[in-house]
Amino acid sequence: MSPEKPIRVLVAGLGNMGRSHALAYHDNPGFEIVGLVNRSTPKLEPELQAYTIHPDFLTALAELKPDLCSINTYSDSHADYAVAAFEAGCDVFVEKPLATTVADAERVVAAAKKAGRKLVIGYILRHHPSWTKLIEEARKLGPPYVFRMNLNQQSSGPTWATHKSLMQTTSPIVDCGVHYVDVMCQITDARAVEVRGMGLRLSDEIAADMYNYGQLQVLFEDGSVGWYEAGWGPMISETAFFVKDVMSPKGAVSIVMDPNAKSDDIDTHTKTSVIRLHTAETGPDGKFIRPDQDMRMTGEPGHQALCDLEQAFMLRAIREDLDLNRHMADAVASLRICLAADESVRTGQPVRL
Repeated sequence: MSPEKPIRVLVAGLGNMGRSHALAYHDNPGFEIVGLVNRSTPKLEPELQAYTIHPDFLTALAELKPDLCSINTYSDSHADYAVAAFEAGCDVFVEKPLATTVADAERVVAAAKKAGRKLVIGYILRHHPSWTKLIEEARKLGPPYVFRMNLNQQSSGPTWATHKSLMQTTSPIVDCGVHYVDVMCQITDARAVEVRGMGLRLSDEIAADMYNYGQLQVLFEDGSVGWYEAGWGPMISETAFFVKDVMSPKGAVSIVMDPNAKSDDIDTHTKTSVIRLHTAETGPDGKFIRPDQDMRMTGEPGHQALCDLEQAFMLRAIREDLDLNRHMADAVASLRICLAADESVRTGQPVRL
């Protein structure tokens, strides 16, 4: 493929993330959208209204013969769509989670390697300069770590409707948890050895076997421990809804959230406001040697800008033939931990990995 020739992309799924990724392709001259896929005809941004919407992914794949498939559908279709795209000779961008089972995730990675094509998973925080800084500062502290993370969303109206749709296939601690467990894994580099989970169904509006509040605890081989909490719905408290905190024997690094932020604002989920670095070192008098350092993250990218960065990375991965083996392995590892937590919720037993 000539470096000057735009990559022809088929975008499947036109929910919040699918539309944002479609806008990123539309605005990047390295891509050419050849079609959109959605079972219904949603209201789209003006920039996207000229593109044809196809009702069936496999039919559109066969007819349009794209170079890249962008899969932003519900989680239970990710694996089959991705494998079909690889078998058709396409590169693939797929939103998180990569699949709904570890076996399916491994099947997608195997298909990518067999086809010799690129697979990028939508871990949006990996493209955020402030989160990169958080990981960098935490790694300087050294293990063992304590990870404390959550993202609760007090949702109502259309946002609650979206959450209920997501929970038809995926629990909150899997859907959102893969992001933050991935951050834990990037900081420690150690293998997870045990996962525990608990969850509670707080609404009659979701299936009897689903829960809209969940919490996981993970133990790592280097002694690090972590927890992640996620709750969705109109009953969820906004008190301490956003905690991103890493501690080690040498100190701590934390995100200090804007106190006026709202939990269902999608930009709140990524913007960091301030990263606070605390050093545990004390002097002869037992007092701290240095005060906490606040690093103000000005000019942060918003949600759409982050999606633009993700797709710029997708373009680089194809054009520059980037090695994505670690990227794919990390996606499977974080999914394995979150699915183990979901299993623990349902069985009441810890899961050894």
